[in-house]
Amino acid sequence: MFEKQQVIYLAGGCFWGVEAFISRLKGVNSTEVGYANGNDLAPTYEKVCSGKTGHAETVKATYNPKIIALDEILESFFKIIDPHTRNRQGPDIGTQYRTGIYWQEASQRDTVIKFLRKKQKESSERIVVEAHEISNFYPAEEYHQKYLEKNPQGYCHVDLNLIDDEEFDHLTKEEYEITQLSLTETPFSGKYDDFFEDGVYVDVVNGEVLFSSDDKFDSRCGWPAFSKPISEDAITKHRDFSHGTTRIEVRSAKANSHLGHLFHDGPGGSPRYCINSATLRFIPKQEFDKLQKDKY
Repeated sequence: MFEKQQVIYLAGGCFWGVEAFISRLKGVNSTEVGYANGNDLAPTYEKVCSGKTGHAETVKATYNPKIIALDEILESFFKIIDPHTRNRQGPDIGTQYRTGIYWQEASQRDTVIKFLRKKQKESSERIVVEAHEISNFYPAEEYHQKYLEKNPQGYCHVDLNLIDDEEFDHLTKEEYEITQLSLTETPFSGKYDDFFEDGVYVDVVNGEVLFSSDDKFDSRCGWPAFSKPISEDAITKHRDFSHGTTRIEVRSAKANSHLGHLFHDGPGGSPRYCINSATLRFIPKQEFDKLQKDKY
């Protein structure tokens, strides 16, 4: 069963930095940059930069409302924008760099309007952030998607250190990038790919029990493969439209960590949960049994 997701569109200047920031929020499952609310039916980066199409550089954020509320996303968004300046963010000037919050569902409107009214009461300057229903959103060219992941030293007007990542301090760089940024480890490189000891596998972020060695099998795909999670309540499933295809993304239920993907090409067409080793920590059966005994 797929977890119910919602979508909000945020314009805050150059979409490279806004996307990188928003994608790091816990509960935001996917992001896509594009052009919104313009009058050209086939916008390109060059056309939008001319200022003649009316589009705003915008980030489409898909999030789990059970993990992060819309007003929490908006609070974080306001950390990285100047809400009092029209058609400019940082050194970037033009109508394509205007700020805006664009909802997809009518039920989101009240939350957005209430949030902006609260911010206006707190400010002596006029807030000029647009707020209305999304219109004519077109995904940007592929090289713009996850731009700062592909180009870590690339231009960014946003301070990416404004997110509090203390809960991830124990993670390695690879563990953070895979669980929080949805990257994928190199096939056959993970420590649990060719590993079949008895025990359980837990979320590397918070220790949530996810999979059992009883359900692990050698799929020879390059990543650990499981026939099922230890409990359906331990994971959530989401449609993933990245990389030009439709897949089923698998996340941990409590920490919302990206784990991998679900396929149905296991033995006899059975499920194959293809999971990144870097998202897991293995606990030997004897040690886990002792932990459970001490717990109860």
